[in-house]
Amino acid sequence: MSIPQYSADAPARDVAAALGEAGCVVVTGVMDAELRQSIAGELAPHMANARYIEEDDPAHFYPGHTRRVTALVARSRSVTDRLVAHPLSQQICETHLLPNCEHGYQLHVSAALEVGPGARKQVLHREEDPFTFFPLPRPKIIVASMWAVSDFRADNGATLLVPGSHKWPADRKATPDEVRNAEMPAGSVLFWMGGTLHGAGANTSEDRRYGVILTYSLGWVRQEENQYLNVPPSRIAELSTETRHMLGFDMYAGLGFYDPTIA
Repeated sequence: MSIPQYSADAPARDVAAALGEAGCVVVTGVMDAELRQSIAGELAPHMANARYIEEDDPAHFYPGHTRRVTALVARSRSVTDRLVAHPLSQQICETHLLPNCEHGYQLHVSAALEVGPGARKQVLHREEDPFTFFPLPRPKIIVASMWAVSDFRADNGATLLVPGSHKWPADRKATPDEVRNAEMPAGSVLFWMGGTLHGAGANTSEDRRYGVILTYSLGWVRQEENQYLNVPPSRIAELSTETRHMLGFDMYAGLGFYDPTIA
């Protein structure tokens, strides 16, 4: 099975349907050069200070020769204002997550990832692996996205995916011929279901592969990234009502109640 690909003007319902069937989909032409440059510029000082893993340990989840920066809501206005609540992401989340969380979904993880030359391929995994309470194939818990700030090619570490694996039982293993590289030009976005096997590809080129990961989860599960500690109060006050809701700062039915008079 291949990775479906659409252009930015394709109907969102078609993209969402392809995602549900294949477990992954690429949409091209959703970020212009100005937005990509703004994101890279805002995150540049944080990327420069991020720990760069020189020596690779095959036992580590993150391969060597990579940089990873989280807390993007606190660090990049472009990511927060233009990508977190992007209309296409919302349509996809409403299609695949909202049936399991009638009171809303939330931002699960925000991170920028730079895969450098010499990085090995990452072990295949599922975004939903922390939720071991549910047997495979799990109900729809997470939708993930990778926004391509640079070109994603097979030789520079384009994300590896196993189309269809979001429907597999626990004893089904991927064979090498079932793994695909999500090649896409800068400005594209890759969506995948939380149950789809995936991982960063090996970078055998001289280029750095740069992407922004934004994942979304059901409003009643614990977020992987603790937004309440990663986003300072001064930044929360600047966010739109929609974004604050997306970050999980509102109650989910009776979950997460608080006294608004205490601040």
